Amino acid sequence: MNNEPMNNGKSADQQISKSANQQISEWRMANGESPTSNLQSPTSNLQPPTSNFQPEITVFMCIYCAYMAADTAGALRIKYPANVKLVKLPCTGKTDVRYLLEAFAQGADGVCVVGCPIGNCHHVHGNVRGRARVEYAKALLDQIGLGGKRLEMYFVSGGMGNPFANAIRELTERVKKVGPNPLRSVKRET
Repeated sequence: MNNEPMNNGKSADQQISKSANQQISEWRMANGESPTSNLQSPTSNLQPPTSNFQPEITVFMCIYCAYMAADTAGALRIKYPANVKLVKLPCTGKTDVRYLLEAFAQGADGVCVVGCPIGNCHHVHGNVRGRARVEYAKALLDQIGLGGKRLEMYFVSGGMGNPFANAIRELTERVKKVGPNPLRSVKRET
């Protein structure tokens, strides 16, 4: 992530949204479209995903229930897709819309946030705040044309290795149907 100070009077969310829109415009120009065309679907000219497409998934997880569930899945040798990057957070209440959008800007095809079950957060209401931020980020993704289906939040407790693995498999299958992140090709060209 860019650690430069943001002192130009715009909020961080406005700057990230602009950055995402710039990347979409660059992608559109690289694919022969007008950069000012309707932002409904930057994936409209993509070829259908091939059967060997394996989406890259970034998982933001709390260090309590979610990380323990991932550890339980590993200890029980429960299989889930290997192309998953785990990012530990002290609590899903620390989930920031900027982190979620930056994961897509860095090339993730799908992103999920995994936290403690509602009503059982170690930081009281952190997972509720995290869920609200995920919903806001989904709306932004729909607005800029990437699609909110690429982002999801799941709730598991520490011993739930199977539900954790199922959640990762479910998001992976959903993202396979949606196709690759169009920002990934823009990132490679720059």
